[in-house]
Amino acid sequence: MDADAADIATIGHRIRHFRTASGLTLEQVSSRVGMSQSQLSMIENGKREPKLTTLQSIATAIGVDLASLLIAEPPDERTAYEIELGKAQKSPLYTTLGLPSVRPTKGTPTDTLAALVGLHRELARQASKAIATPEEARRANTELREWMRGQDNYLPEIERLAEEHVKASGHLSGALTHREVSVMAKRLGFQLIYVDDLPNSTRSITDLENGRIYLPPASIPGGHGLRSMALQALAHRVLRHERPTSYAEFLRQRIEINYFAACCLMPESAAVAFLQTAKKEKDLAVEDFRDAFGVTHETASLRLSNLITAHLGISMHFLRVGEDGALYKGYENDGLPLPTDVTGAIEGQLVCAKWSARSAFAQTNRTTELYQYTDTPAGTYWCATQTGRADAGSFTITIGVPFADAKWFRGRETTVRAVSTCPDPACCRTPDASLESTWSDRSWPSARLHAHILSPLPTGAFPGVDDTELYAFLDAHSGPLGE
Repeated sequence: MDADAADIATIGHRIRHFRTASGLTLEQVSSRVGMSQSQLSMIENGKREPKLTTLQSIATAIGVDLASLLIAEPPDERTAYEIELGKAQKSPLYTTLGLPSVRPTKGTPTDTLAALVGLHRELARQASKAIATPEEARRANTELREWMRGQDNYLPEIERLAEEHVKASGHLSGALTHREVSVMAKRLGFQLIYVDDLPNSTRSITDLENGRIYLPPASIPGGHGLRSMALQALAHRVLRHERPTSYAEFLRQRIEINYFAACCLMPESAAVAFLQTAKKEKDLAVEDFRDAFGVTHETASLRLSNLITAHLGISMHFLRVGEDGALYKGYENDGLPLPTDVTGAIEGQLVCAKWSARSAFAQTNRTTELYQYTDTPAGTYWCATQTGRADAGSFTITIGVPFADAKWFRGRETTVRAVSTCPDPACCRTPDASLESTWSDRSWPSARLHAHILSPLPTGAFPGVDDTELYAFLDAHSGPLGE
């Protein structure tokens, strides 16, 4: 309903208010004005816009001046509720629910109207909370990253739950198997089903009604195995998640299910024992940690960040950087000065070109890790960087520690060294003066935007999921298995 329509509705309600206050019926006023009762009723209900001459006649008939009818304010609290309710029930937010409209009558209690209006206000508030603008999303990411940093990236309660479920599956040692993941699902009342028609906007779908978790028939690009996807889906049930009501809650849940999956794939007791032995031998290495549990290099690196401070007393940082130099994921509790924007967000920011996370792209042999010491304004750091490849392009995974803790890691003997003075622009962002003089007026580049970071976020409880496809899929698969 637009502003003009709202004014018409207010005028109609004011006519009815003054008519009833004067003890006049529709029949009496319509007779005095010279119009039918139905026409007057439509004016009072805001469904017809009266001419100014008609309004003057109505004002005279009910004994008020014209100015009293034209005031753009409801005459009383009850009328204000009626107008707001009518507007809310015509909004797209309500009409898409497919629910009937409530038409107040003379006998409808004012308290009932107030309750209905309150519900509509809350509905609108919740809907607006579920919509995250890019800036809101970046702030939510920043707050969550800072919270995890305060926990040293370690969540003991989720560690405990994961350990219990893994042990209950019969797992003893080594890599967690698909069969053991299936046992975990069965104990929670779910069956894992692999299908080739999952909606493009989903990685997995949980059918709560029929106790099924639908997964793709093979791993999707980027190292997200079927075990991890199944464990993430199960995590929502183990952690008793409710439907998220804000983007911040959605992000928090995603962090928690990823954490749970990593805990199951690399259980705390076995992982810590492995790392403690490696530290004692001064031979800590992500590649060994990765291979011992059959996970990706990125998963092993992130899992190391969960455990290394709480159990080994070592602070560290983790980076995933694209070939364009943009930071896609990052964590640090060792003081490494990560680049940030004005909101404090790190996503999409360019890391220093001198860091191994970027210099690794220049290596001829990308199959082995690059070890490097880097002097920064915050101190000297030792880093190990592995290059990977995904559909979106090459990327690097880096773990690093302060110089004093390099002694515990394989690769500490490297002679590769770099000096970074970022955020000083002269470090790597100020072009050569002679080249700038030659080319500044002779070039016109087209920038590649980080679309995944800058684009507006979808709405809904689960951002990015197409509800139409989701529910059509569930309906198609809701029958008995085998049909």
